[in-house]
Amino acid sequence: MTQIDPITREIMQNALSAAADEMSAALYRTAYSTIVRDCLDYSTSLCNAEGRMIAQGVTIPLHLGSVPYAMAALFERFGDEIDPGDVFILNDPFDGGMHIPDIFIVQPIFWHDRRVAFAVSTAHHLDLGGRLPGSSACDNTEIFQEGIRIPWLKLYRRGEPDESIFSLIRTNVRVPQMTIGDIRAQLAACHIGERAVHSLIERYGYDTFHAGSRDLIDYTERLVRSEIASWPDGSHSFTDYLDSDGVGGPRVRIRVTITVRGDSLTADFTGTDPQVRGAVNSTLSFTAAVVALCVRAVMREDIPNTEGMFRPLEIIAPEGTLVNVRMPGASSMRGVTGFRMTDVVFGALSGLLPDRVLAAGEGGNSLVIIGGQRRDRSHYVYYELLSGTWGARPDRDGNDGLCNPANVASNIPVEQAECEYPVRIDRYGLVCDSGGPGRFRGGMAIEREWTLLSGEAHLAIRSDRRDHLPYGLYGGKPATGSTNVLYSGGSREELPTMISTSMSAGDRIYHRQAGGGGWGHALERDPAAVARDVRDGRVSVNRAREQYGVVMDPGTLVVDHAETSDLRLRMARPGFVPGSGNTG
Repeated sequence: MTQIDPITREIMQNALSAAADEMSAALYRTAYSTIVRDCLDYSTSLCNAEGRMIAQGVTIPLHLGSVPYAMAALFERFGDEIDPGDVFILNDPFDGGMHIPDIFIVQPIFWHDRRVAFAVSTAHHLDLGGRLPGSSACDNTEIFQEGIRIPWLKLYRRGEPDESIFSLIRTNVRVPQMTIGDIRAQLAACHIGERAVHSLIERYGYDTFHAGSRDLIDYTERLVRSEIASWPDGSHSFTDYLDSDGVGGPRVRIRVTITVRGDSLTADFTGTDPQVRGAVNSTLSFTAAVVALCVRAVMREDIPNTEGMFRPLEIIAPEGTLVNVRMPGASSMRGVTGFRMTDVVFGALSGLLPDRVLAAGEGGNSLVIIGGQRRDRSHYVYYELLSGTWGARPDRDGNDGLCNPANVASNIPVEQAECEYPVRIDRYGLVCDSGGPGRFRGGMAIEREWTLLSGEAHLAIRSDRRDHLPYGLYGGKPATGSTNVLYSGGSREELPTMISTSMSAGDRIYHRQAGGGGWGHALERDPAAVARDVRDGRVSVNRAREQYGVVMDPGTLVVDHAETSDLRLRMARPGFVPGSGNTG
């Protein structure tokens, strides 16, 4: 068998990663919908001839961790019935997919009639049918309400499209031009991947490419095992909660125990609540993707992102629980559970690696869907991912206005949203005093307000962290929680974190995300950093005094160092209550 030397391995790794990024760029530039081209809710990757992932693009990491499960299901379904010119399609969560809106497009790549690789693209689609616009509603109670289910099928057979599948999709969705257009963009991305693989084989030969694609996975495994082996052995547990099950039920517990033993790691979700009635259940593939993401995030940067990442990991997720849903459980809003699982896994890892883990962020992207008909009776689905803030880190403040570490999504620009949809965005900005106090401050919350300009519309909101605030670490304090408010006909209604309801022309919906948790004790924060936050509008004069013990002149915003030292001494005493009136 061909031996791969380190230089060839490095060249192949970077060439394959660049190819996956080029696929990503092609999908971005050819997509029709705002959810793909603006929110960037898609991913690309390459797999070897056996369907093992060998490269991933710089896109949604939680998609890519699911690729090994999807490819295993494809091989189970088709075996050797994979021919040149075939293209496969999938979105069924119970056949290797993640949730109904995410469509996998997989193109096998051949070289002189030998299968050498697969190009994979995954994209979140604006609508795939179901009871409500957007195919994502928190109060769906079974998968049959969520939209059309597509098991692994051949979208193309030997280069010829199966028009019956295209017709079936067009007939069942509200915005067929967008859905079919985005599928074609995914196909274009796969063609780019095919071209890149052919170029590599032309340069290095089939034998080197074939051996190199296997070697790269083994190399990743060796690096990951070496990294885990450098961590202390032991077990650490962490528990956190979703505010709701999506249908107004009680909070939902997620618990994980991370165990490091030698060069392997186990993530055991035993103790997590059973699957719920609402649509926030997670598939096993999505849960595994979360664990892989979190473990990868605390490792060195130069480890290749291949399927070798999974080999040292054991995932225990009892079937029928929130993190391993059983048929016919709903999962269209499972993203919020993925973000909470991320917080839980990071929380457990903080016990092992306190200098590498950040405090909890905003709770993940908030999702706002407004769907209805325009004046010409054409359907629209406005899908907005509000990407917010990070928790503080062991060496710096949390980022403001940057997508949650579990995602690489973006928002729709105000001008784009107002151009394409009957909405007006009245407010968009950062919220003062929202970051969790700490030696390093948590990131600031984002707020946004929309007005519906015409007609009637359905409104769906997926948010969290109103009741269970983003946690701080090592003495850092929680951030402020989230808020949803509907203004309609002169009334003001506080909405739950997750809801499906209706809007009329003139109604306004206001959403404020949670902030990020703090890291370390707030009284250890440099007064100069607190003063800078006050001058920048991140922290108020009152909060600087009550939480950080920093006394400033309200007019000049100059720190009174003598009063600050005295106040901090008193605040450090047992029994002191911030904001109780004994700060002066």
